[in-house]
Amino acid sequence: MAKSTDFQTTATLTGQLLVAMPQMKDARFERTVIYLCAHSKEGALGLVVNRPFKKLTFPALLDQLEIARGPDTRPIRVLAGGPVEEGRGFVLHSDDYVREDTLKVDGGFALTATIEILKALAKGEGPRRSILALGYSGWGPGQLEREITDNGWLNVPADPSLVFDETLDTKWERALGKLRLTPTSLSGVAGHA
Repeated sequence: MAKSTDFQTTATLTGQLLVAMPQMKDARFERTVIYLCAHSKEGALGLVVNRPFKKLTFPALLDQLEIARGPDTRPIRVLAGGPVEEGRGFVLHSDDYVREDTLKVDGGFALTATIEILKALAKGEGPRRSILALGYSGWGPGQLEREITDNGWLNVPADPSLVFDETLDTKWERALGKLRLTPTSLSGVAGHA
């Protein structure tokens, strides 16, 4: 039988969605859905995909970075990806756009954090589907596993239709629905045997 600490060496949640339990104690993550871009024994990195970044729009960001917009610039929602390095941008996108600095993730997703992808998006080029997140959510070695064991998170397979959907206010409930759960059906007490 595996010890609970063996989770980090036997399973990876890369490419999965983390769904905050209703009793999430950290207000920064209340009712969040996080796409996990990387998860290993060294830790985890994810992007919140259901919280708007209220301080900045994509056109304003392009203006700040002095990137010219073209006639085919698509509207891209800017999300608050997490509380770590909120000034750093990440583009989570479909894997039809891959460059040297792109991290390919499972299930048709990729992550790029370069100025070149912003320039491509400003021209109306780049990936077919994308979201821009400022900041990220990060966990040190074993931290995410402890939070899951302490009943803070559920995980569910990610699908592009949910991740890239622009309707943010119901994304948490829809992610729970993928597990056939509702907020009222979840217990705040972890089941330890």
